[in-house]
Amino acid sequence: MSNISSSSFTDTKAHYFLLDGLRGVAALMVIWYHIFEGYAFAGGGTIDTFNHGYLAVDFFFILSGFVIGYAYDDRWGKSFTMKDFFKRRLIRLHPMVVMGAVLGTLTFCIQGSVQWDGTHIATLMVMLALLCTICFIPALPGVGYEVRGNGEMFPLNGPCWSLFFEYIGNILYALFIRRLSNKALTVLVVLLGIALAFFALADVSGYGNMGVGWTLDGVNFLGGSLRMLFPFSLGMLLSRNFKPVKLKGAFWICTIVLIALFSVPYLEGAEPFCVNGAYEIFCVVIVFPILVWLGASGSTTDKKSTLVCKFLGDISYPVYVIHYPLMYLFYAWLIKNELYTLGETWQVALCVYVLSIVLAYLCLKFYDEPVRKYLAKRLLLK
Repeated sequence: MSNISSSSFTDTKAHYFLLDGLRGVAALMVIWYHIFEGYAFAGGGTIDTFNHGYLAVDFFFILSGFVIGYAYDDRWGKSFTMKDFFKRRLIRLHPMVVMGAVLGTLTFCIQGSVQWDGTHIATLMVMLALLCTICFIPALPGVGYEVRGNGEMFPLNGPCWSLFFEYIGNILYALFIRRLSNKALTVLVVLLGIALAFFALADVSGYGNMGVGWTLDGVNFLGGSLRMLFPFSLGMLLSRNFKPVKLKGAFWICTIVLIALFSVPYLEGAEPFCVNGAYEIFCVVIVFPILVWLGASGSTTDKKSTLVCKFLGDISYPVYVIHYPLMYLFYAWLIKNELYTLGETWQVALCVYVLSIVLAYLCLKFYDEPVRKYLAKRLLLK
């Protein structure tokens, strides 16, 4: 999908519709997480609902590793090259990156082209930020084209940070990880898991949580790299060793578990280790792999459930990429009107939520799918 977008299976392989559905559920939960983040941001407080919604990114990464391993591991050879792989991934990922950047530029201009502290930003810097986002060049904190002033890698569309790491994961997969034997990949996963566990349990970031990677300071880049590398590699290991188990109602069971995990309040306690970090590691190391395994094992039993999972999977990536520019407008509205709770603003919050889904679907049908079809026709023909 990001990490979130890595559901592009090969044409000849069976499709894991339940994983599509679960990815969509997680993406929809991210919208709610960011809505409640808005109340915390506007009021200078903490996020009170869907506190662990940021873990959806880690779930996306493990899904991405599983799907890419499944789709591509057995294709490398004379008929499938590294160039083919990168073209396919760019076609799958980048059109919506461009759309997200354009929407982010529009919403920034609607806000008056000002940083959160009211500092006006020159149009040249906004255009430079747009160009950098389209080309996936992250902004260093404090540079002129870091236009919002809060240190985001991609200030026109914050969640692009995870796609930046997704691109790194794809590159490492093509160059290195795919060549590893199962034993070597297992060793890599264990070492990365230990590193991630230390990062979370020792609270290296000082945030009290693992919600790092969105900015380019040293700790965030390290944490973002670990957040991507461990679940991404673990997903690939799962795909290589996957054997389905029988479970009725797998999609609904996994959906309930995901929502429950994201809804757990922040866990206080820093001695002898970060308690919240321990919960995060429990989710990423234990529960998420089980959910992916169960989701891949299950199957849709009727046309309606298949359509639901397909719809959720189809909109999951567009929703993730385009919803945050709308959030910037929502956050600005909350700050201007000094509104800090869902009770005061539920009508507007619901409109933002629905609009994010509708806009994502429109972008999918009238932009993303046609553009990808055109690019595939032009670039993937032998």
